Amino acid sequence: RALRLRLATVVGGVSISRQVRALRDGAEVVVATPGRLKDLIDRGDCRLDQVGVTVLDEADQMADMGFMPQVTALLDQVGPDGQRLLFSATLDRNIDLLVRRYLHDPVVHSVDPAAGAVTTMEHHLLHVHDADKHAAVTEIAARDGRVILFLDTKHAADRLTRKLLSVGVRASALHGGKSQPQRNRTLAQFKDGLVTVLVATNVAARGLHVDDLDLVVNVDPPGDHKDYLHRGGRTARAGRSGTVVTLVLPHQRRAVDRLMADAGIRPHAARIGPGDAELHRITGARTPSGVPVVVAAPAAEPARPPGAARRGRGGRGRRPSARPPRQA
Repeated sequence: RALRLRLATVVGGVSISRQVRALRDGAEVVVATPGRLKDLIDRGDCRLDQVGVTVLDEADQMADMGFMPQVTALLDQVGPDGQRLLFSATLDRNIDLLVRRYLHDPVVHSVDPAAGAVTTMEHHLLHVHDADKHAAVTEIAARDGRVILFLDTKHAADRLTRKLLSVGVRASALHGGKSQPQRNRTLAQFKDGLVTVLVATNVAARGLHVDDLDLVVNVDPPGDHKDYLHRGGRTARAGRSGTVVTLVLPHQRRAVDRLMADAGIRPHAARIGPGDAELHRITGARTPSGVPVVVAAPAAEPARPPGAARRGRGGRGRRPSARPPRQA
């Protein structure tokens, strides 16, 4: 906005026609996910041959999630001149392929040493019996202050959210089954304090920033050490301190110990149960009110009312531009 640049966001889960209009109106900056960008190119609504600067963010996650063929197909359409920037938490596996293929004589900039993301955090493994896990999670969620609870699946996240609401905890789920407008609304509720507990899958483990979030809980331990670091990285942002707690069932002990070793972390370990003083000391856990609460569900993207003004080419309803006309 300050630079008076026109920006278009191109992502799935929202109206493609609105994105087409934004591109046709002209955009100097396009922020896109690979799938939707490919859709728009295939439709003839976008092309990349005149792109001057290309930024690939979260490159390691793109590789891990199987997006690399889409990413390389898009990068092949960008002209060879210009600047390319690759942002990645790690430079292993397929990322090295990207570097060799698309970055010529690259310069490496490191924002932090490899362990920098974890040095301002406390890490705790809380060993709990299967029968006590849900009650312990509920007490943690009822703490005074915001918390993100990470689970493996969207169904588990929805189920826990319903249970927390039923005992008086203001919780909302964030996962890939929600549309982008619903996710945006949920995050706004969390940042504004209307929701105090975000029950999330790995969709929220990267790129999410919430000020003064001091606790992240792995209700389900992550699959590998990179996921652990990204989940934990939602707290202790910008040098602040924070706590990362992982609940460990008896059959998970060996796998979690190996994960911690891979992450280079020496966590504090404790055996806990519901109501324990140690659980309260580490997480601020307390007994929920037991009075059910209702959080307004994030609304779907509203439909455009008939006859409503919209931006577009020519005719009535177009907002006058504050900028001078651009020369072709």
